[in-house]
Amino acid sequence: MDFGVTGKLWEYGIDNRTSAMAKKNIDAGFAEIAAEKAAGMSFKDMWQARFPGAYYHTMNGNKIPQSVWDRTDFPMEKFFRDDLDESVLDWKPAGAMPSATSSQVQSRWNSVSGEKSIIVPPELEEKMKNDPELAKRVMANVENFIATYSTTSVRPGRVCSWLISLDENGEIEKFRVTGSGGNISEPTEAEQRQFKAEQAAKRKRREKYAKLNEESALKRKTMEQETERYYKSSVARKNAFNAYEKSIVEI
Repeated sequence: MDFGVTGKLWEYGIDNRTSAMAKKNIDAGFAEIAAEKAAGMSFKDMWQARFPGAYYHTMNGNKIPQSVWDRTDFPMEKFFRDDLDESVLDWKPAGAMPSATSSQVQSRWNSVSGEKSIIVPPELEEKMKNDPELAKRVMANVENFIATYSTTSVRPGRVCSWLISLDENGEIEKFRVTGSGGNISEPTEAEQRQFKAEQAAKRKRREKYAKLNEESALKRKTMEQETERYYKSSVARKNAFNAYEKSIVEI
């Protein structure tokens, strides 16, 4: 029997409706499997599944001062390899900063063109292991940042490398977007101000939601305590009334 894909399913006694139902069940099965797989993925798995070949490093990127991070001679290309030495966190410049258009700087930047790397603090990694929903939110935030920055700040056709450093709460603390062919890697002052303003707004919203959740939890606890006191009071009154009735009957 020929099981080639011919499109003539009626030859095997399967009508279109049955075929559609079967396909729906298969699709649903694949969707369930995909959902189960995603639910068990770590942040590293999500990052490398979304960006195949991307690098992932667990270390405290906040040890690198912003003034050092922004330098053209900062060895950012070292983050685009698996055998990263943490001594890069203590790197210090020697002498004046070279021009972004110098052949040496351009060569280093071009060597990692099109690649992506992320730095995750150990504290955040531990949080995400215990809170899969946090890992999903952080991944969504990183994806949104890359998509938005690509649309608003990268010239069409430009191939960039992405180096992103997260803080212990999962927010983007620092980043370098380096375009091959002379595109400056560090964001402009205006972009930095906008980025910081957006992060500050996010923190403010998180603090507001946390306060609302705390107030809501306090109200629930108060209501539970009041309900419990009312119940105990009702039971006490009932017991007293029963005792009173019993005493009258005995008399």
